[in-house]
Amino acid sequence: MTEDEAVPWLIENLSVSRETIEKLDAFRSMVVAANLQQNLVSAGSLDHFWVRHIVDSAQLLLHLGSRDGGIQNWLDLGTGAGFPGIVIAILQNNPITFVESRRRRIDFLSDSAQSLDLPHVTIQGGRLELMKTALFGVISARAFAPLPKLLDLAHRFSTNETVWLLPKGKTGREELESLGKSWQGTFHVKHSVTDDEAAILVARNVQRAKRR
Repeated sequence: MTEDEAVPWLIENLSVSRETIEKLDAFRSMVVAANLQQNLVSAGSLDHFWVRHIVDSAQLLLHLGSRDGGIQNWLDLGTGAGFPGIVIAILQNNPITFVESRRRRIDFLSDSAQSLDLPHVTIQGGRLELMKTALFGVISARAFAPLPKLLDLAHRFSTNETVWLLPKGKTGREELESLGKSWQGTFHVKHSVTDDEAAILVARNVQRAKRR
């Protein structure tokens, strides 16, 4: 996908309005400006921002499935510069909680959510291990932790119906294999629309394997 194809893709596949496109572009400007003060994203990705960051985040919505239209809450782990969290919050109005432990990133996310008028965003500043247990309909994580550790840390926030949306770059299949027999559930490896070599792990009914 090229930068010129990114916005048409959003409009065609997710029915994104022009007003929402403008809000996404406003967020892009915020990241570019803040990147001069802290390393939010790699400088090399700025010329491909719509593909590398916005569409790469937005495509997760394609994997919810029609029966998940009523999902009321979303947990995004290690939100960092706002991917996928801020992008998802711009594209849908269900409550979404960001987990981020770095102070400067927390400040950036808070300022962005306020500037973009995203009242459905909650920012959980601190480590996930210290967060009070709550249940979420969707859990996403982009470059948060290897899959076994991610499931160990985040499973207490899920139910059997929770949808896990986990962009994993080129390591998706290898990380899935690394689970061995310690976890069970329905796992699918989906191809990313922004990178032919990248994968998105989509999982449901994730449970610790029962010991025999």
